[in-house]
Amino acid sequence: MTRQRNPALSARLPPALAGGSIEATALPGAGGIALYLLNADYPQWELDGDAVRALMDKPLYWVFCWAAGQVLASRILANPQWVAGRRVLDFGAGSGVVAIAAARAGAREVVACDLDPDALAACAENAALNGVSLELADDFAAVEGPVDLVTAADVLYDRANLPWLDRLCERAPAVLLGDSRVRDFSHPSFRRLGEWEASTWPDLDESPAFRRVSLYAAGMLD
Repeated sequence: MTRQRNPALSARLPPALAGGSIEATALPGAGGIALYLLNADYPQWELDGDAVRALMDKPLYWVFCWAAGQVLASRILANPQWVAGRRVLDFGAGSGVVAIAAARAGAREVVACDLDPDALAACAENAALNGVSLELADDFAAVEGPVDLVTAADVLYDRANLPWLDRLCERAPAVLLGDSRVRDFSHPSFRRLGEWEASTWPDLDESPAFRRVSLYAAGMLD
């Protein structure tokens, strides 16, 4: 499976990653979920300054499975009662790993929401790879109907995103949040569930601090 390439998603890579490809990768510790991700042996150290700046201007969040997403997905699979029979909205879905976990754990419906059309294309391909069905949305505010649970992982990389937490709590009676970036996280609606270790895949050799993922919950899960 490690060399099963996805030509459609590979074609969405920017010129800065012309030598890369998107291929199926089995995630460690994620209950057998596989995702189409950037090939793990891509020589990222060879990127020149222009390529790095291009990628910073438009980060390709969907070509990686970030640590918090892996942990949140694995905890959902270990606690299917959190999502079973519920309508789940996965905010900032990226590769779709959390949405896929919710679908596999018995959610009634899962909406994968992301502003990036490439991310939504990746969610669709990854859902098919894992044999589940996802609804796709490019506008959080435009998702119609009641939502029972909002999930979000790796969305607090920019502290400017913190005000989104209130909006997520307003949208559903329960929210599950995974984060490895904000060490002093504090919000009156959220309680900490614990800490787990994981690394972004393909491995970006990030700081050990970013491998420590905390999960937080607002509202009633069970």
